[in-house]
Amino acid sequence: MIPGAGPDTPLQLSFASVRDGERPVGAGVLVAERLVLTCAHVVNSALGRGRFDQDTPGHGDTVTLRLPHVAPARDLTARVVREMWVPPRAGAAGRDPVEPGRVPYHGDLAVLELTDAPPEGAEPAPFLQHNYAGEVIALWASGNPLPTLRAVPRVSAPPWIALDVLGGAQVTEGFSGGPLWDRERQAVVGLVVAVHRPPGTAAAGAQPPTMYALSVPAIEAELPALPPSAVPTARRGVQQLLTALERVLRGREAVLACEERLAARLGRASAGPAADLDRLVGLAVSVRRGLPELLDLVRDYEPPAAALYDRPAPYGAREDWERLRRASRTVRPGEYLTTRQRRDLSGLLAHCTRTDPRTLLERVLPHAPELPAVTGLADAMDALEGFGSAAGAPVPPLLQGVVRISVEERAAGPYPAEDLDAWVERVAARSGVDESAVSQFRADVAAAAAPVRTALPGPLAAAAPAALAPRVQVELLPTPTGRRFTYQIWTFADGQSHRLALVRDTETGSEQVVDDIRRVLRTEVREDPETALVEYFLPSAWLGLDVDSWESPDSDEDGPFAPGITRRVVVRTTERSRESYAGWKQRTAALPHAKRLVLDHRHTDRKVARAQLEVHRDAGTVIVCCAPHHQGALLRQCVQAGVHTVLWHRAEHGEHIAQDLLALVDGTDHTEVPEVVRLERAKAMAEPESAGHHGRRLSLLYDAPDHRPPQLAPDAWVLTQP
Repeated sequence: MIPGAGPDTPLQLSFASVRDGERPVGAGVLVAERLVLTCAHVVNSALGRGRFDQDTPGHGDTVTLRLPHVAPARDLTARVVREMWVPPRAGAAGRDPVEPGRVPYHGDLAVLELTDAPPEGAEPAPFLQHNYAGEVIALWASGNPLPTLRAVPRVSAPPWIALDVLGGAQVTEGFSGGPLWDRERQAVVGLVVAVHRPPGTAAAGAQPPTMYALSVPAIEAELPALPPSAVPTARRGVQQLLTALERVLRGREAVLACEERLAARLGRASAGPAADLDRLVGLAVSVRRGLPELLDLVRDYEPPAAALYDRPAPYGAREDWERLRRASRTVRPGEYLTTRQRRDLSGLLAHCTRTDPRTLLERVLPHAPELPAVTGLADAMDALEGFGSAAGAPVPPLLQGVVRISVEERAAGPYPAEDLDAWVERVAARSGVDESAVSQFRADVAAAAAPVRTALPGPLAAAAPAALAPRVQVELLPTPTGRRFTYQIWTFADGQSHRLALVRDTETGSEQVVDDIRRVLRTEVREDPETALVEYFLPSAWLGLDVDSWESPDSDEDGPFAPGITRRVVVRTTERSRESYAGWKQRTAALPHAKRLVLDHRHTDRKVARAQLEVHRDAGTVIVCCAPHHQGALLRQCVQAGVHTVLWHRAEHGEHIAQDLLALVDGTDHTEVPEVVRLERAKAMAEPESAGHHGRRLSLLYDAPDHRPPQLAPDAWVLTQP
């Protein structure tokens, strides 16, 4: 039993240990009175099956559980709920088996139903979506607090979240299936699915272990039959909600009927005749998306006309409803849709391929000080759901976003655009949004998009805006020696979502990095691979790595693959502070009249370099021309000052090099710089007798405006869309 209430009490009351006899093999979490959520591979281990077996366990296959913080000595028996068995699979669709060592994969979820009531004191866990700002913890399979892992989310790679393990913890098997607990927000924010400890993690400065977890939206998408989860009890706005409900639900019969129907929707027990307004509100605020469900039910309650119009109250019926909606948003600002509405939208968004989620957020929220980091359209919708309507904007940001997606997708055909329009009309009607306002907004968006979508006749067609070139983004983590690496490779193409293509968690050399880039170009970038831009994301301390001159071995019929010659290769960094991001925005705004700045041997003192960058705050391009051992410090100064284009030669320096590089970018638009640099590298390679050609070892750091830097990125490796 728990001796006293502490910060992790809700976690402990819901934590389950999945066992194979006396041996814990994984964990789980109580999500309803008798339902335990865990990973399918944990169930397979408990049943003595292969880790990735896909066959549904039979009715005779029972799993032993314990709730170690509630009844540590009591064994519980559970069976797999057949309709909620989602075994691991290689892709988002189908049932292809998982290839050994390939991550992330999909599925890997199971729900167990206890054959008897759980021990007294057990309670379902509250759930919320994760964020990137806070630390989370995970308990080992036994529930013992000593091997607890602390971690920080660093990147979302749907359907997984990748987290860096903190504090040099000893990572072992047995965390899988357990809840990822956000202590500050008092909620489960994911389900641990895998933990990887790379070789040499214990060495000073080595890469921390990586934990992978399934996000709450991914769990909801994979398990549509799972009852809505509980959420941390909210107090702000509850009194406003009670007052607003009293004006709409008049009479005890209305309250009883609404409570009974809401309990049925949320999979909770009704209070029956004991129900009152406080119990109704308590039920709604304690369950994820409970308030949108309540509003949806209350909308269907129609009091007699006399009650609406002949009462001596200062509010009319419409004002009462608006007050109720405002109170609901105060209590749960991030919940606008019911569970069914959210799932219907997710199903439609899965067929949308033309809309860039980052651009969508910028258009819907043009004045937001900081946009949330998103990895897909469903993620963008979750972000927009948390924003209320601005003054004078009758259409909420969430519906604006869906309308914009519909307009862009219509160019590809009637589906899913027409279904998205129908979804917007239904949700708007049930949310009190004026139909004519939605229609006018859709017409305005369509009119603004028409010139872009209209094909131009004859010779004018060449003037049409070109599609963005696809990008291959390599998130590189060097070892202390700088000769071995672990990495992730992402792809981003016009009209497609930003996606994780390859993960290499074992240390390898630069030739393997380049070989994996070639493989991704061949298998993931389908249109015009020769135009693809290769971006290396590096910590600022490793900007000196000559990644732009790496090549694969000359071992096949194509010869060596040298991306710096055949592709545009640039260096980027995620290590930007609020100060550097502010500088980046200022230099971007000054681009029309931006100047070039040279930092040479006179500026190797960091204070002098910083002063130069402060004096020339409109400089968009910087030429670094000094001895190689000073280059790293100057590059870090440029990053900190928000410079988005830095050109330098890794070996040569002197006035002639500075003049050559200035001439190279003189009169060149910033968007053309990567291609100019690539051609110079190619020219140097084409002239082997010219050992002094400045194209040799030429490097480019490029975070220009069409490459929006990662969102502030106070922590390393928060890779976001351009």
